This record gives sequence, structure tokens and C-alpha cells, in this order.
Amino acid sequence: MSTNVHPVDEMLPMGRLTALGLQHVLVMYAGAVAVPLIVGRALNLTPDQVTKLISADLFCCGLVTLIQALGATQWFGIRLPVMMGVTFAAVAPMVSMAQATSGQAGAGLIFGAVIGAGVISILIAPLVSRMLRFFPPVVTGTIIAVIGISLMRVGINWIFGNPVGPTAPSVVNPEYTKWLSEAQAMAGAPGSSLPPVPQGLKLMPTVPNPRYADLSGVGISALVLVSILLIARFAKGFIANISVLLGIVIGAVVAAAMGLMTFEKVGKAPWLDIVLPMEIATPIFDPILILTMTLVMIVVMIESTGMFLALGEMTDRHISPEDLKRGLRTDGLGTLIGGIFNTFPYTSFSQNVGLVAVTGVKSRYVCVAGGVILIVLGVLPKMGALVESLPTVVLGGAGLVMFGMVAATGIRILSAVDFKTNRSNAMIVAVSIGVGMIPLVAPQFRQWMPHAIHPLIESGILLSSIAAVLLNVFFNGANGDTSAAVEAARQAEAH
Repeated sequence: MSTNVHPVDEMLPMGRLTALGLQHVLVMYAGAVAVPLIVGRALNLTPDQVTKLISADLFCCGLVTLIQALGATQWFGIRLPVMMGVTFAAVAPMVSMAQATSGQAGAGLIFGAVIGAGVISILIAPLVSRMLRFFPPVVTGTIIAVIGISLMRVGINWIFGNPVGPTAPSVVNPEYTKWLSEAQAMAGAPGSSLPPVPQGLKLMPTVPNPRYADLSGVGISALVLVSILLIARFAKGFIANISVLLGIVIGAVVAAAMGLMTFEKVGKAPWLDIVLPMEIATPIFDPILILTMTLVMIVVMIESTGMFLALGEMTDRHISPEDLKRGLRTDGLGTLIGGIFNTFPYTSFSQNVGLVAVTGVKSRYVCVAGGVILIVLGVLPKMGALVESLPTVVLGGAGLVMFGMVAATGIRILSAVDFKTNRSNAMIVAVSIGVGMIPLVAPQFRQWMPHAIHPLIESGILLSSIAAVLLNVFFNGANGDTSAAVEAARQAEAH
């Protein structure tokens, strides 16, 4: 009787299993908590709601990781050392949704779109291999580059301040505000000959806002960025892999020392709390928003295809078409679970693939241990409150790295595209990126268009994706050779 066990199925001693699982959690932690922070603050949710969002996110990361690594029935789970996390690809569309409708109503629309996209993703997972022909490197690279470029706006706003609200570059002169109030009072007085102040009249901000681009905040962001760069340059192995997380920790310590970060919310948060479905908002199902999120998920699953194949080679395990279907279905199932628990779309976290290569440990049970750790963190509200307490300036320096790496991944994929003999590829990239920039540069371009299509066209990522696919079919056709698309998806694993 053979006792040989494949390295992927090897059960390691509990102590080593826990330590390696914690490594995987630390590698993905910064990216995992960044998304609920971005979306929660874009929705103008309360700090308590953002804390719940972070806790639910960590819980779902762990739950879906268990399904992917352990397997669940014959339909779900690739059964490889895979960690599941929130995809950055969905951030920009969700922020656009949040800007259109904030608060719990906006949250409900986002969660409804996530649930709908999750259901559709489960159903279309077996068809993804047939879609690969529409996503050669020129398309995939362009889309990922636009995703990174779109997210850079978030990181930059973290550093300097949002262009609107309390941290806007300029504020209304208080003297002007006082004068307008007095004029309104005089115009409304009995017997006044002054005409009433026009309804909706607003004063233009003209005074520099001291809260915008505050040098102390910019300094902290710069410190975080420099710390990440130094750690990435001089550290080795696992330490280098968690450079972003360590940079955030350094920034948090300095911010706390300067009085910019307090721990009151952490102290008030309970030690233990169960994550329940739909705690923040009831899902609202909008067909156009569901379509938008579904298109994002198609791109995500194509990336996952490449990652699964690359991980199969790394672990010496053959990945069959059925294995791919189970893995991609789990991306969809994770997204469905995320929507139910009021979080976001989930996908196989590519950052952890590099850790498998660094450690040489191929056991999927390491990721199972990581999943258990994430579930535990998810039911500890103090962890969520700690992350929510981070000043945005701390996250700004890290955001430049995290989001910039996404853009760099797209550029790396495009570097393998044939621009020399096929000049049409340059046209595809140029026009697609230009179309993707429209919502960033001219956010009000849709004001005279039918309101029903606003959610569909306000995402630069979606516009760029549609443009890239259509232009590629127009110039290059859609041949049946998917090898280049698979290779491009494999390269995407690095972000």
C-alpha cells in the first residue's frame, strides 16, 4: 500500500501550519482591509459601520478561503494553496456607485450588484475558457492598467484630502458666509425693500483650506512610502513580501505619537461579535449595476485562470478543465457570499502565490490555517476598529504602492504585446485608455444622457474594457488561439 502524499495534500505539524498560515494572512492583510476602507468612506458610512464592514470582509476572506483550499462538494474549490481576498478590480465601479448614491441606500445598491454578479459568475464559470479569445494580452493589459490608474486617484486623495468636503483644497470665506446670512435676514424682515436671496445660491470656496495637503500629513504619507521602498529593497523573503503592511504599521506608530491617531474606538469595541448577513444594508438589485459588476468579474475570472495554471505548475499538480471550473465557480460563490454578508467580490489573491514560491511549502492546508485565522480576526471587532482608526494619510503612502503595482502589472503584460509588426495594437491601447480616462477627467460628461445608463458609463474600467474588447475584435478578430490570453492572465498574478 502506497503512503505517498502529494505535497499539496500534505498535513504539516500544527505549529508550523499556524506560523505559515499567519504569514499568508500578513501578506494579504493590507490589501484585504484597504477595500472596505475605501468603499466604506466613499459611502460616508459611520465609523461603526466601517468597522463592521472590515470585520465582515475578514470573515468572508477566511470562509471563502476554506472553500477554495479544502473544496466543497464536486462543484467548488480548486484544492490548491490559495488565499481569497477582495479584488481591486471592483473598487473603482463601487466607488462610482457610492458617489452617485451614498449612505445605506448606496451600500444596498453595491451589495445587490455583488450578489447578482456572484450568481451570474457561478453560472458562467464553465464558459470562461471560451471567453479567453476575447482577452488577449493587449486587452487584459489595458484593462489592468486602467484599473490601477483609476485607483491612484484614491491613494492621492488619501495623502492630500478629498476634493470635496472638509478636506477640499478651498473653503468659503467665513466673512462672506456671515454677510450672506445677514443679507438673507434683512431681505426676510417685514417691510424690507431688499429682494429675496435666490434659492440655491451658494458661495464659491476661495480661501485655502488648512486641512488640505497639511504638511504633517504629507510627511507621514512620505514616511510610509519610503519605509515600504526601503523594506522592499533591503529585506529578503517574507519580510519583503509584507513591506506594505510594515510601512502602514510604521506610519500608524508615528501618527499615534503625533496625536493624529487615537484608540478610543478600539477601546469601546467589544472583544467578540458574530458576523451576520446584511447587517449594514439590505441589498437593492439594479440590473445595470449587476451587469457592470458581472463584466468586472469576467475579467477577474480570466486573471484567476492564469493564476490557477501558474500555481499548478508551481506545485506540480495538473490542473484539469474541471479543476478550473471548480476554482472559478468559487470566485463566483465567494462574491455571492460577500454580497450576502455585506462585503465585496472575492477572488483568488495573487500576492500569496509569490509566498508559495518563497517558502517552497505547497500544502493547501497552510491556506486552510490562514482561512481559520482570518475568520477569527473577523469576529474580533477590535481588529476592525483598529484598522478604521488609521488616518487616511497613513494609507496614502501605501495606496500609491498598492494601486501603482496594479497599473505596473498591466504595463508588464502590455510589454509582451507585438506593437512593432501590428500597429493596430497601439491604436487599441491608446483609444481604450483614453476612453477609460473620461470619467476621471470629465466626471459630469453624462449629465445630458439618460439617467438609466449613468451607472454603466460612469466607470472608466467598464468603458475601457468594452472599448478594448470591441477594438481588438475589429482590428485583430477573435481567433481560437487562447495561449496568449492564458499567458497574460498568468502574468497578472503578480499584482
